[in-house]
Amino acid sequence: MKPLAGVRIVSVEQFGAAPYGTMFLADLGAEVIKVENATIGGDPARKTGPYMLGEGDSEYFQTWNLNKKSVSLDLKSPEGRAAMAKLAKDADAVVNNLRGDLSAKMGLDYATLSKVKPSLVCLHISAYGRDNERASWPGYDYLMQAEAGLMHLTGEPEGPPARIGAPSIIDHVTGLTAMVGLLSAVISARTTGKGCDVDTSLFDCALHQLGYTATWYLNEGHLSIRQYRSAHFSVAPVQTFPTKDGWIFVMCMTDKFWEALVNALGRDDMLADPRFATQATRQANREALTDALDAEFRKQPTGHWMKALAGVLPVAPVYDMERALENPFLATTKMVNTVEHPARKGLRVLANPIRINGERMQQSVGAPLGADNGKYLA
Repeated sequence: MKPLAGVRIVSVEQFGAAPYGTMFLADLGAEVIKVENATIGGDPARKTGPYMLGEGDSEYFQTWNLNKKSVSLDLKSPEGRAAMAKLAKDADAVVNNLRGDLSAKMGLDYATLSKVKPSLVCLHISAYGRDNERASWPGYDYLMQAEAGLMHLTGEPEGPPARIGAPSIIDHVTGLTAMVGLLSAVISARTTGKGCDVDTSLFDCALHQLGYTATWYLNEGHLSIRQYRSAHFSVAPVQTFPTKDGWIFVMCMTDKFWEALVNALGRDDMLADPRFATQATRQANREALTDALDAEFRKQPTGHWMKALAGVLPVAPVYDMERALENPFLATTKMVNTVEHPARKGLRVLANPIRINGERMQQSVGAPLGADNGKYLA
């Protein structure tokens, strides 16, 4: 099932945010035409190593560009502008993740493209937005984590500020946020016949990830700080614990799970301890609680605790990347897929996390630079 079959997206995109978001649309059946800058050899991600897939392609590039078509244009030339107008005329939406001051200059905004097609949706993903003093600023994921306060909340309290470990988390969040806006506007345009501009930015999306810590500060002046052991800001025990051979993450978000934990540990006496009687007292006495639970978890290896606790309360082993990607559970869920690439037979990729009627989406490699010029620009 391809729920977006019949939807055509033209995307002037490079690197992470827009490519990640439009890849979801492509996986779901949309026809995504990736427009690349012919004068620089296409999306710079094509040349980003260390693992290349022949000339003008890489594993880095394919991570964000599965199932897409490719055309190469010079949007600064009259011929390129004319070709872009032709593409827009047959599209439901035009996407770009250019610098905030460039989309209008390049003729990619609704004011320009509505003359070609009034129902067109024009999506803009920028670093800081298009209507403020930072419109001309370039920007990347890690910078947003720094300024939005996310690095302040990441890592151990005594350590330096740290970025979130996932390499492109703000790019990904921004890309998905943008696709929600785009699809909403496309639905409206198909009903009303009138398109619009849709905007989001890396900075806004990064700031939005502060979640309830932002609400607490804005209303109560409460300043959340980094917690030991990646602990929850207000609920205990919700953190990592050392086992005999590694680490485990335990999440007792409710009294029910707290009771299940102490029962499984054979420490029913902790239920009667006034320091641990309620969520509030457990949080107030988290250091003593951590010491007591550390002593218990260190008695057995992680595998023992997973057998004892999995399905009883929320718990997970703390894996390195090798164990995370070799986890047998991934075979059960089919979260690793294989696609064929001219330069690499059996290229392994992560499957789309969405399933339709229980089935994973079909995937194929992103097209070579300009491979579809003849189809779309002739």
